[in-house]
Amino acid sequence: MLSLYRSAVILENGMRWEGNRESDNVEDRRGEGGGGGFGFGGRSIGIGTIVIALVGGAIFGVNPLTILSLLTGGPAPQVQQQGPAKAPPADDRMAKFVSTVLADTEDVWKQLFSQGGAAYQEPRLVLFRGAVATGCGQGQSVMGPFYCPADQKVYIDLNFYETLKNRLGAPGDFAQAYVIAHEIGHHVQNQLGITGQMARLRGRASEAEYNAMSVRVELQADCFAGVWAHHAQNARQILEQGDVEEAMNAAAKIGDDALQGARGGAVVPESFTHGTSAQRQRWFANGLKTGSVKACDTFNSRSL
Repeated sequence: MLSLYRSAVILENGMRWEGNRESDNVEDRRGEGGGGGFGFGGRSIGIGTIVIALVGGAIFGVNPLTILSLLTGGPAPQVQQQGPAKAPPADDRMAKFVSTVLADTEDVWKQLFSQGGAAYQEPRLVLFRGAVATGCGQGQSVMGPFYCPADQKVYIDLNFYETLKNRLGAPGDFAQAYVIAHEIGHHVQNQLGITGQMARLRGRASEAEYNAMSVRVELQADCFAGVWAHHAQNARQILEQGDVEEAMNAAAKIGDDALQGARGGAVVPESFTHGTSAQRQRWFANGLKTGSVKACDTFNSRSL
């Protein structure tokens, strides 16, 4: 796999990514400050609310900033972005890996959207450390990777990959690629209008109803990640033996039941927002097997 640190890069057998196209849509904001504290709809938010949002957001998926907005009853905030960002250094191996995976998602989704008679708008991916200003409010690395629909950007602190490997027990470069592909899945949902439908539901649904719908959103993003892997493998043969197992293991480690159990508390299905380990594995595998966007219709599936 790829180590986070350039000074101690360890590369084992893994997905074939080197030499493939890199995306130009990567912003390197790791040397910039993240700005001040949280402010939502003119209200300040205490640390207790932030902790609730981080637990609710867990590791992947629905932006914890959106959860903060729900908790305060206000609209998602608009935060002015910093000046133009630079591209990552050419010798930054981890950034090169992320740029290559992003480019691969661009190639796949451009083709799939084109086949459906639509144009795919490429998202941007922002590398940051600690904290960063986004179109959805201030993001922090403790939130894990997230997608902001307001500015159509994916945000990731690359230190998360150390957490994924060492704390969550999900090593491997294809597990890392799955993280990116899942967040790009949320961008695809935004392009398809699903994110807007969820935003409209927010004010009308109960907490339990919204949680249940959020699970379907997250599982669809997992399925979309599988769709990407299916087409990338067919076109470029990116997978080595053991890669699929890495992604399936990562999906299992970040299921709601696994995360709640790891914290030592009770497992409360009514509070799930992302789906169980088995569900996340099942939908990723479904996308990987079929390569079909239609096969990812979690909203009309009776069984998740």
